[in-house]
Amino acid sequence: MEDQQIVKDNTASEKSIAVLPFVNMSSDNANEYLADGITEEIINGLSKINQLKVTSRRSAFFFKDKSVPLSEIAETLGVEIILEGSIRVAGTQMRISAQLIDANEDVQFWSETWDRKMENLFELQDEISLLIADKLRENLGHLDIEDHLVETKTKDIEAYNLSLKARFLFNNWNPNDVRESIDLFEKALSIDPNFTDAHIGLADAYSFLATTQFMSPEEAWRKSVEYTHSAYALDPKNAGVHYLLANLSFFTDCNLSEAYTHTQTSLELKPSYPEAQQYMVFLSLLSGEEKKASHHLQMALGIDPLNPETLFYKGYYTYRRGKYQDAITIFDDLLKSNPQNLPALITKLYSLIKLEQYDEVLRNLDAIPEELVIPQEKLGLTCLAYIGKKEQEKIEAYLKELEVVAQEPYAFQAHSYLMIAYAQLEKFDEAFQLIKRMIGLKSSILLLSYSDPLASNLKIDSRYDSIFKKLYGQPFKAKKSKKKDLLDLVTAEEFKDKLLAYIEENEPYLNPGLSLRDLANQIEIHPNQLSWLINNHLSKKFNHFINFYRLQHFKKLAVNPKNDHISIIGLAYESGFNSKTVFNTFFKKEEGQTPVEYLKIYKQQE
Repeated sequence: MEDQQIVKDNTASEKSIAVLPFVNMSSDNANEYLADGITEEIINGLSKINQLKVTSRRSAFFFKDKSVPLSEIAETLGVEIILEGSIRVAGTQMRISAQLIDANEDVQFWSETWDRKMENLFELQDEISLLIADKLRENLGHLDIEDHLVETKTKDIEAYNLSLKARFLFNNWNPNDVRESIDLFEKALSIDPNFTDAHIGLADAYSFLATTQFMSPEEAWRKSVEYTHSAYALDPKNAGVHYLLANLSFFTDCNLSEAYTHTQTSLELKPSYPEAQQYMVFLSLLSGEEKKASHHLQMALGIDPLNPETLFYKGYYTYRRGKYQDAITIFDDLLKSNPQNLPALITKLYSLIKLEQYDEVLRNLDAIPEELVIPQEKLGLTCLAYIGKKEQEKIEAYLKELEVVAQEPYAFQAHSYLMIAYAQLEKFDEAFQLIKRMIGLKSSILLLSYSDPLASNLKIDSRYDSIFKKLYGQPFKAKKSKKKDLLDLVTAEEFKDKLLAYIEENEPYLNPGLSLRDLANQIEIHPNQLSWLINNHLSKKFNHFINFYRLQHFKKLAVNPKNDHISIIGLAYESGFNSKTVFNTFFKKEEGQTPVEYLKIYKQQE
């Protein structure tokens, strides 16, 4: 069943949206990153809404500058709604346009244009995000929307653009690009020292260099800790900060439980956060909770199906489940687009070892550029390959070399491969003696390797289970928080009566621009409560609820002989509809026939 769930990861969710990259309509190509930045902030803002599935930046940007039908994009990303937009900058002025499209119907149901000064960019991004959220709620159903979705992180556009460029490089997952991203993040901080995203970016970059050991782990982790805590001081409720704290808990404190807690907090703050969903897959797999890992992988694939990072975790999940050839297929696809994807490359080699393709492992190792793989990793994999080949002389030589390197206290990769080598050679006493030493050193690499398929021989030994419990603890328990209704039953009934009476007496639906917020203000209720009330006590979406009254009003006007001189669409506009397409579509859905057919039958029956 879990495999079937993953296959269905692109099934469209009822409340889902992809924000496509805004088009730079300016004459200056230098404004490209500004268009990208606006897109990203809208994505981040909408991602704060619990009930809404928002496609990640990485997957949405896959379609940048590509001519792909919207229906195909929606199907690939598994969304119902597409947001398109554009930006045009002239001097200090900018014009931003946006439109929402129902991908199934291929119908644009909302559009807006804003003309503002560049200095008001961040306030405008919040305004746009809130208005889009409102329109989604009116069309898709109830959403709890905060008063603000986009916060001003920096007022300096240059610092903002530098951070965007740095993040793009970082996402390539190789040491050269990560080092270049560090330079750009540092430049952003030199402009704005309080720019949280730049602190987060630097912490991320140094943690990558630390875990891959392309920098001294001690120095890299020190810098990662420094930037993580400075980011936390600036913004303690930032989902990205808690994701970083999860990394630190795992890699510096060797504390899986604490890492899980921070990851869960990150997801509570930002449900559509692919990195946190991916990390939950990772943590769950290490502790053997495949069902939980499958759930979070499904979530990650739904949010971010085209991101190489998400696809790596799909491959890692597949590898951990023992489907090694399927995992290799996934990793090969990733390596075609980015031959320097180190995690994909290494885990592919693990899969080849499990498939006993030892010569292929050695050929792959010889082909890897020296600057891409750390010596301990290459030494360890070579040793494992020769253990598989049962070449005793080679085994003794590489095992001895590995044992020498492993004497260093912080040679965590060497420790891990030596442990696996002992396990495969069934030298269990040596393996568990080494494990005891690794636990004393707080080796996070032990957390990675102890439950890895390469070390499966350890399970034969009676000591395995007690060490497993010590390392991974009890199964994770998700927080169970029963969400309270926004209105109690008595108050809900009172407001429902008030709402229906107000609708009948004041006919607010005749205003074609009526929004849910407008109606909420008129009956003096919070918009979130009105949205919840209409959805839960009237079983309707806001637009359906209002259009129903408009339709009844239209039918009264249409059958009145005094209005015979007015066209059908004219009567629809007088009834509050502001679109011919919306009117005709809604009428046919409700009545099962077109307005012309309805009136023809009515007149025949008179």
